[in-house]
Amino acid sequence: MDAMLTITDVSQRSGVASSALRFYEERGLIVSKRAGSGHRRFPRSVLRRIAFIVFAQRIGLTLEEIGAELAKLPADRMPTRGDWSRLSGEWMKRIDKRIAELQRLRSGLTECIGCGCLSIDRCRLANPADTAGRKGPGPRYWLG
Repeated sequence: MDAMLTITDVSQRSGVASSALRFYEERGLIVSKRAGSGHRRFPRSVLRRIAFIVFAQRIGLTLEEIGAELAKLPADRMPTRGDWSRLSGEWMKRIDKRIAELQRLRSGLTECIGCGCLSIDRCRLANPADTAGRKGPGPRYWLG
């Protein structure tokens, strides 16, 4: 059986504030047991779940999406390396899409993004007669 950790232990080890840990618990993303004193005690395995949550948030998943992903883990046993690998492997397309978006955004900072704000000196060539404007509002070239 895993050694049980206090919320302070988990916070220090994970780098996540205790208030965030309580919030994650309220949302059902992590689980604790109560000691006789009423204090939370977490299994050591919660550290992997917290690392997953932090990483997932950094790549843009919402807490609802994170909860749905965590729900795919086996409930009847401790998740294995393979379980975690399958779960995170599903994100590759999302990460690649996000990288492509960021690269387009980066290019748009110095090139015409279809709204004219960054291309005034080249607008007649890149966007004659505001053709981008007929495609809809916003940075049409960047949006694709």
